Amino acid sequence: MATDKALALAKENGLDLVEISPQANPPVAKIIDFDKFRYQLEKQTKQQRAQQKRTDQKQIQISITEALHDMQRKADRIKEFFDDGHRVEILLVLRGRAKYNRDWAKRKLDEFLKMLPEYNIVSNPKFAGRGMTIQINKQ
Repeated sequence: MATDKALALAKENGLDLVEISPQANPPVAKIIDFDKFRYQLEKQTKQQRAQQKRTDQKQIQISITEALHDMQRKADRIKEFFDDGHRVEILLVLRGRAKYNRDWAKRKLDEFLKMLPEYNIVSNPKFAGRGMTIQINKQ
């Protein structure tokens, strides 16, 4: 149908001429209520966003002097993060002279990692300003 005829028909019925797929040859258009069409599109995009799985990154801080029970509680918290589908960054806080004893800090981090369920290392342990960081996620 010619464009001018389609526009006249749409105006006669009190509706709008909406181009649905401009890439088609010839382009496809519909005679519909544009406000209703826009509402349906917004509803559809909102539903798609809700169905997307978001993965956030959570952070857990541990200390070299932390007691075993406290570390176990934090390991349980990481298990909860894994169940929710999050990536976890573990920050081993080092203060004062402890910053220079990197082997000891690495051993402490390895002890903590043994408490965790199966995991994948996303980024290897790095020494940063406040201590040592490692990123892990569920296997």
